[in-house]
Amino acid sequence: MEIAVLTFDGFNELDSFIAASILNRLRPVGWRAYIASPSAEVTSMNGVTIRSQRPIEFAAQADAVLIGSGIRTRELANDGALLRRLRLDPGRQLIGAQCSGTLLLAKLGLIGDLPACTDLTSKPWVVEAGVHVVDAPFVAHGNVATAGGCLASHYLAAWMIARGGSVEQAREAIHYVAPVGEKAAYVDRALSVVTAQIGEKPPAGRPPKEDFGRASLSP
Repeated sequence: MEIAVLTFDGFNELDSFIAASILNRLRPVGWRAYIASPSAEVTSMNGVTIRSQRPIEFAAQADAVLIGSGIRTRELANDGALLRRLRLDPGRQLIGAQCSGTLLLAKLGLIGDLPACTDLTSKPWVVEAGVHVVDAPFVAHGNVATAGGCLASHYLAAWMIARGGSVEQAREAIHYVAPVGEKAAYVDRALSVVTAQIGEKPPAGRPPKEDFGRASLSP
């Protein structure tokens, strides 16, 4: 499973890095999440410059795509040349967007009149684009999902793992990153939100399997 985490200039570090880190917990079973950008380097909203791991065109061949947010998303949404470089196919790909990334999904015609999530700052722009915004942290329709709020990254990651792998693998990945002393509550909350959107019941709370834990805890 190869995943493109679309990351643009002015990106929100929480969106790109948290989701990519959680998804890469499944590297032992063949998953790879890559930061994909329209240029060789991009600088975050707080001045952190990183090198892209893949060009933005990688999104067309990836099995799944996540679109993070940033302070320049409204500008990017009006960049026709950039949008033409994004070729996404919800028929074969899992596609998720967070906060202002939902605006890019709307501009790409991947939301239509379906309910979607975004952050409070981006909401007016997303509504202006014709999207019905709901007051929720996460919502999914088939192969397309949206999340609202910087700390909603784990919902998108958990959804992608549950859909591309299994709910149990999602539980194990979220369990690893959840705060100590709050793991059970944190994991159960995340899975209850995600599984409600994919028509499955979350498995009964239990510690992760030891074999997965050992395989996935390597740096």
